Amino acid sequence: MKANTTLAWLAASLAILIALSQSSAEETRPFSNNLKIDLVLEKIDKWSHHQMQSQETGLKIAPSLVITGVLCFIAASISSAGGIGGGGLYIPILTIVASLDLKTASSFTAFMVTGGSVANVMCNMFTRSAKFGGQTVVDYDIAILSEPFMLLGVSVGVICNLVFPEWLVTILFAVFLACSTFKTCQKGIFHWNLESEEVNRNGCGNLENGLVENETSAIGSEEVMSVKEPLLGAELTSSVVRFPWMKLGILVIIWFSFSIISLLLGNQYGEGFIPMEPCGFVYWVISSLQIPLAIIFTAWILYRKESIHHQTINQQGMEDLTGAGTSNKLFFPVTASLAGMLGGLFGIGGGMLISPLLLHVGIAPERTAATCSFMVFFLSSMSALQYLLLGMEHVEASIILAVICFVASLLGLLVIQKAIVKYGRASIIVFSVSTVMALSTVLMTCFGALNVWRDYNSGRNMGFKLPCLFI
Repeated sequence: MKANTTLAWLAASLAILIALSQSSAEETRPFSNNLKIDLVLEKIDKWSHHQMQSQETGLKIAPSLVITGVLCFIAASISSAGGIGGGGLYIPILTIVASLDLKTASSFTAFMVTGGSVANVMCNMFTRSAKFGGQTVVDYDIAILSEPFMLLGVSVGVICNLVFPEWLVTILFAVFLACSTFKTCQKGIFHWNLESEEVNRNGCGNLENGLVENETSAIGSEEVMSVKEPLLGAELTSSVVRFPWMKLGILVIIWFSFSIISLLLGNQYGEGFIPMEPCGFVYWVISSLQIPLAIIFTAWILYRKESIHHQTINQQGMEDLTGAGTSNKLFFPVTASLAGMLGGLFGIGGGMLISPLLLHVGIAPERTAATCSFMVFFLSSMSALQYLLLGMEHVEASIILAVICFVASLLGLLVIQKAIVKYGRASIIVFSVSTVMALSTVLMTCFGALNVWRDYNSGRNMGFKLPCLFI
């Protein structure tokens, strides 16, 4: 009797299980398909929890932090050659390897990018090249025209990042950077072929002088001016003789103005420098001040350019042949605003986005790298100052990582410069940019996909949000 009763219970249980499995087939199939992914995420969460527990009393020296330092050193040395900050590599390294939360990783990244860009600025600010007519390698005119609207674009991009869902940001990031990486690789191959033709024609020793003429003639006469002379063309003679301190002063004023507004508003986590009502009237008034500020700076710079240009033409008795129209004058501000918006949206620096654009319009690779690193310095230093004054944690560790990136950037620059001199291949810079972009695309896309999967499993809102929900 007991055996029959047991068999009856087993048969009834089996029937119930079969009925439940048939009635909930749509629920069991995703579970079976997602089991492996859930196991992987569980292991990652356990690793992160273990690492964060070991760092509760401070960032102690641990194998994971040593590996983080080594990886950041390699990333900084690669990024420095292309004038890119490297934030697209630092954030995944800090969050995955060191298991830091995104807020701490973002603050560390600001200091690390600043340290690497300082090395680039030190090497490029006073460097003059015969290839550019004795001018400095950094094109200060592009930086002046681009910086106001790039800073404005970053603020707009941060708001878009708060409004857009995580899955949309990840998809846009992957598509845009994949296309930019492909275009940059094409540009690198283009420069490589030009250099190879010049090597075959004149030999490696004459490559630097011969490449400019062939490259600019292949690109177009309008882009020759952008490579060989600054946008404020009348200052060409004076800039060869002395350092453009006035342009540097203008950039510092722009940086200081936007820094004040950023400190008043606070960072993306709602930490403000002064108390104000979150998303209140005063908040939006101060935030909107960036729009007229960017317009005023850009309009004044363009007016100054026109005045100096016409004055030079009248003094030399030359005909005005540069009536290119307003569209060409506004190219760099519009491009910079787009790069800033995308940088703020994706949470990376603008250098990775504006560098391919400068290469696309025909700016020489050396000048593109130097100018981008110069612009990245102002962006990253403003973010680092903001984090510092708002009371970030683990300042000592961020300074150590910044010093590591500084040394790595110096080493990377020296190696790349020697390689360019020895082999006559300025296209190495372009390939360095494309390498960093490709690695950032893979790492940041995977990192974003994991966050999207976590949000989906936890039942969080996957749609658009209001910009003030984070406060």
